[in-house]
Amino acid sequence: MNICMVSSESVPFSKSGGLADVVGALSTALASLGEDVRVVLPLYGSVNASSFTEVPVLGKLSLLDSEEPVSFCQTILNGVTYYFLRHSYFTGRKGLYGDTSFTPYADNLRRYTLLNKAALFLCKELDWTVDIMHCHDWTCGFLPYLLKTDNDSFYRNTKSMMTIHNLAYQGEFSRLELLGCDMLPDDAMFSGTAAQKRTNMLKTGLVFADTLTTVSPTYAKEIQTNEYGCNLQDLLSERSEDLTGIINGIDYEEWNPQTDAFLSHHFSATQQQGKALTKAELQAEFGLEVNESIPLFSMISRLAEQKGFVELLEGSPCALEQMLTLHPMQMIIVGTGDHALEKKLIEIGSRYANLSVNILFSNRAAHLLEAGSDFFLMPSRYEPCGLNQLYSLRYGTLPVARRTGGLADSILDLDVNPESGTGILFDSMTGRGILEAVERALHWWSKGKKSMQAIRTRCMHWDSTWERSARSYRSLYETSIRGK
Repeated sequence: MNICMVSSESVPFSKSGGLADVVGALSTALASLGEDVRVVLPLYGSVNASSFTEVPVLGKLSLLDSEEPVSFCQTILNGVTYYFLRHSYFTGRKGLYGDTSFTPYADNLRRYTLLNKAALFLCKELDWTVDIMHCHDWTCGFLPYLLKTDNDSFYRNTKSMMTIHNLAYQGEFSRLELLGCDMLPDDAMFSGTAAQKRTNMLKTGLVFADTLTTVSPTYAKEIQTNEYGCNLQDLLSERSEDLTGIINGIDYEEWNPQTDAFLSHHFSATQQQGKALTKAELQAEFGLEVNESIPLFSMISRLAEQKGFVELLEGSPCALEQMLTLHPMQMIIVGTGDHALEKKLIEIGSRYANLSVNILFSNRAAHLLEAGSDFFLMPSRYEPCGLNQLYSLRYGTLPVARRTGGLADSILDLDVNPESGTGILFDSMTGRGILEAVERALHWWSKGKKSMQAIRTRCMHWDSTWERSARSYRSLYETSIRGK
């Protein structure tokens, strides 16, 4: 199959979050299965293009009040061809979506409309017949609409897939801005009513794409409800037969306890001593008592409401203070985010010797925490897929997580499945719910070293490879193509 991925970001070239990891890893996995995979990305100013080669394609694309000149360059990595759209909208900016995460560029609708149009223009100019146009997130939401409405015979057999990575981000803009995109409007391109009616790129893709996917089976169900649907639940329910959840994988080369470059001591499911040595190193580095018998919990996360920090820190004493006071345990928290949450965590950290609070973003710290901790706490309000629980399983660190999204799909609760469980799941999104989940984890710790080693072994055998996910996507592609 000829598969064209279109995205606003992909590792190793550009990244603001998990979307980039998914696009890069999924493309590589599909290529390893023998598919012809090509990815179209913007050439941001931050991308080092010195080794890229020119693509002999030049053109001008209409944005109503202007004809925008576009050109392309390319590189090949792991069997995947990456094409980069060169235009001042991207090359002349230091950020991806804005100069900071809090200040999006005012012309983002025009920028990503240009990306959508450029992807179709490029494939046709290359005379590369696309079987599947795989569109990732809101920035590519106009692509399915363009495929359905431009009546270009070149794309008569091309099917589109729209993948939702996080429904909360929809790419909403004023109605008037759509005029500058030079596209025939359709009522389905708008969300809201009356004065609140706005252009919605993601909704457009969800209406016009042939197939819809999201990043876990449970999240696919959740987004059809009022609680998680972000005002698109009715649309997603109507298209439920076209919507499939496929959980993400992780990079087994980067996240490998046997070879991890950040670790001084390596280990495996059958040889776990290196994990204990890493725990001691972690305790020492983060200012905690070095003691193998004390259970070590960790969190590495954005300090945000979504991640459960409000519930963890509300009340006096809060759930975090209660667990640190009532139980012989340690906790390491690493992350940045909401300044009020940062301040509260730092204040609590100053009072508890068994808590280490670190306001920083560090890939090395992420690897050390995943490798050296006994438990990893993820009390998320919602989690489309989640990656940290997958990293935790890979390193034999038991996840303690709320039963939502990908967390529910990748963790087997120990109390429900004593012989096959891999972690703790809880439902109540309250401080009490988090505390009780931690106490359930401590109960399993109290069963002794041999029991913990057996559970770790099960965790480390959990299949989080991208090959598994890629085969599921390929099956959906084939089904979509057969539906022509």
